Amino acid sequence: MPQRVLLIVSGGIAAYKSLELVRLLRKRGIAVRAVLTRSAKQFVTPLSLGVLTEDQVYDDLFDLKAECEIGHIQLSRQADLVVVAPATANILAKMANGIADDLATTLLLATDKPVLAVPAMNVRMWHHKATQRNLAQLRADGVHVMEPDDGEMACGEYGKGRLPEPEAIAVEVERLLALPSRADPLAGQQDFMGDTGSLAGQHVLITAGPTHEPIDPVRYIANRSSGKQGFAIAAAAARAGARVTLVAGPVQLQTPAGVIRIDVETAREMLSAVEAALPADAAIIVAAVADWRVADAAGQKIKKDGSGQPAPLALVENPDILATLGHHAQRPKLLVGFAAETEKVADHAQAKLAKKGADWIVANDVSGAPGESVMGGEDNAVQIVSAQGIECWPRLPKHAVADKLIAKVAHALSPSAD
Repeated sequence: MPQRVLLIVSGGIAAYKSLELVRLLRKRGIAVRAVLTRSAKQFVTPLSLGVLTEDQVYDDLFDLKAECEIGHIQLSRQADLVVVAPATANILAKMANGIADDLATTLLLATDKPVLAVPAMNVRMWHHKATQRNLAQLRADGVHVMEPDDGEMACGEYGKGRLPEPEAIAVEVERLLALPSRADPLAGQQDFMGDTGSLAGQHVLITAGPTHEPIDPVRYIANRSSGKQGFAIAAAAARAGARVTLVAGPVQLQTPAGVIRIDVETAREMLSAVEAALPADAAIIVAAVADWRVADAAGQKIKKDGSGQPAPLALVENPDILATLGHHAQRPKLLVGFAAETEKVADHAQAKLAKKGADWIVANDVSGAPGESVMGGEDNAVQIVSAQGIECWPRLPKHAVADKLIAKVAHALSPSAD
């Protein structure tokens, strides 16, 4: 029997892409049944979808024949996966708040199957706090949300909010259909967290990026950290349903959906923000904090005096954020540190584990030349060092490292791990 998708098409200019999505899914041997919202019928017709699905297209909650058989309940449970594409800001808001005022939203409230939402909307609507709040709630509820694409929109603006291409959606549908089914069908929505496990109800505190320690108003001490790995971990934790606080050094990265971001510049500012965010169930200290700062930063730009000698800089040690948390009165239940090393990676990580009071150290080799190093790159190969030993992971994209790490964190924080 073929796998079955219930496709809900909501109203937006991107609705026309649903026709191509149906064609691609059918080509993959997946049966599709379609539901149109009232607004969606302004962009695509029941006839066109019916021809492509070779099935009845549904658009009316009060279809008397179907409702005498509790049709909306049957529709919501006969599929293996429910896909909302495109998912407008309006239907996402209704989903997040449990509103059921038409057939589509009633099906979504009644389903016990995994749900994939594929947003499409104007860039300003996507970035609106209400939309981001709704997305965070949906992820916490177990809905899988695809990120929209960047690009030019029908309204003439440019930015994030375009519906992903149908081929990309079809690939994601196949991936979700391949996941193991849940033992308890009524837990399908609650527990469906993609590959990352569930952190619903947990507070995860994450640091990311470098710190900038001023020498004078135009110069500072820093390192090459891009913040990409820490931001990827924050995004994965939010997808897993956690309440995420991200304390970020100076980086030019977009805040992941559903994440509370606190921007800082120096190590001392980062420590203050971290302590203010406690208590937390888990803290993942990814930031590459500068070890030293100038004892007395100059108030004006330091000028060369013509002597050929460098200006004297007296350095003092910065606070150790990981070690502070390791011995803190509000120490998180799980404390994870990162170690960027250029030699004897495992040895240095094991020494750091004991010294800092952490539960795990995620160690990586950053000895590559600029442009080839992990720092600033897209991939990472890490070793997880703990009291139980060393776990070596292959080189993976940073987002995959993040998903894998958050799955491990979710397992460690689960009641069964106590």
